[in-house]
Amino acid sequence: MKQLARHKVEQDRDRRLARDLWDEKGHVLTSPTGQPLNPNTDYRRWKDLLKAANVRDGRVHDARHTAATVLQILGIPDAVVDAIMGWEPGKSARMRRRYQHLTGPILKDTANKFGGLLWSGVSATTE
Repeated sequence: MKQLARHKVEQDRDRRLARDLWDEKGHVLTSPTGQPLNPNTDYRRWKDLLKAANVRDGRVHDARHTAATVLQILGIPDAVVDAIMGWEPGKSARMRRRYQHLTGPILKDTANKFGGLLWSGVSATTE
């Protein structure tokens, strides 16, 4: 509700600045002149961003998977990941399973830790 209240203040400012150009249709999310947002705008901007960054093509939604996985690789605590990703308590463990993917480095690090624990203090000898 706080975000919606802030947005209303910003939209009221846009309405005053636009004056006669404002097109009041009752939309909550609008352009600076009150027009409904074009759903293709985000798509085009995302594709332009990927191209400018010289990275592989992907969906906007793929970025959520990448973000969740990178947070996992960085070892960020689950509660912090949940807050960043906007996952509600009670559903967050399921969402982490869906969005965070096991990568080669994660698996290798886990294997090294396991091996270190299992074989610590054991010296290899040959006969």
